[in-house]
Amino acid sequence: MTQPEAIKLLLEAVAAGGVSPEDAQEKLKYLAFEPVGDFAKVDHHRQLRTGFPEVIWGPGKTVEQIAGIIEVMRSRSPLVMATRIEAKVYEQLKDKVAGLEYYPVPRICALGSPAQPKQHQGTITILTAGTADIPVAEEAALTAEFCGFTVQRLWDVGVAGIQRLLNNRHVIAQADVLIVVAGMEGALPSVVAGMADCPTIAVPTSVGYGASFGGIAPLLTMLNSCAAGIGVVNIDNGFGAAILAGQILRTAQKLRSRSSD
Repeated sequence: MTQPEAIKLLLEAVAAGGVSPEDAQEKLKYLAFEPVGDFAKVDHHRQLRTGFPEVIWGPGKTVEQIAGIIEVMRSRSPLVMATRIEAKVYEQLKDKVAGLEYYPVPRICALGSPAQPKQHQGTITILTAGTADIPVAEEAALTAEFCGFTVQRLWDVGVAGIQRLLNNRHVIAQADVLIVVAGMEGALPSVVAGMADCPTIAVPTSVGYGASFGGIAPLLTMLNSCAAGIGVVNIDNGFGAAILAGQILRTAQKLRSRSSD
């Protein structure tokens, strides 16, 4: 059965009263995708399922492929985002895609802007151990802002100068979800989680000397943390941390709505 045929049958079932509008919406979440040439299939309904549209991973794609995917996505979504876009790639993309904005620190290209006013309740607070971790942290911060959340940033508060973190305990106390970004030995998330009363998402970075093995050492430290309430994403995955933080807050918002009904 083709996708149009499946949609038609579903709509007929709704019209006949055999399927509720709510059940139809759930089924539609998994139907819509659109081919782009012979190299991509855009998932237009990802926002229905996750609260955020599909995001383009830049590395490994040609400029023409990235531009083609962006143009297909912009027809269906007010926000289109591509991650890990180097400046030289953006210089070529901006001539092909009108209105494309570039954020050089997190290496993100986007159509659209962070939502104002914020669409969702809750504050996502992002900490870095060092200045070199900021690009990954900014990827998380900008993604969270595009998701519609309030973001608080606190940079360079690693355990090598623990007083910098202790002097900012109020920032941790105000957070609804924490994202903690660290390279080297990766100890900061354990310390922060031990002080926090909310979920902590740990992001290992590839920052460090040779024995950090490109982020594997902090990854293992975070996975072996004795502090409860830590979830760990992959090395340098600021985007994934932001989406997870958003899902946590959106789920809490959904539960509050149910309890008030």
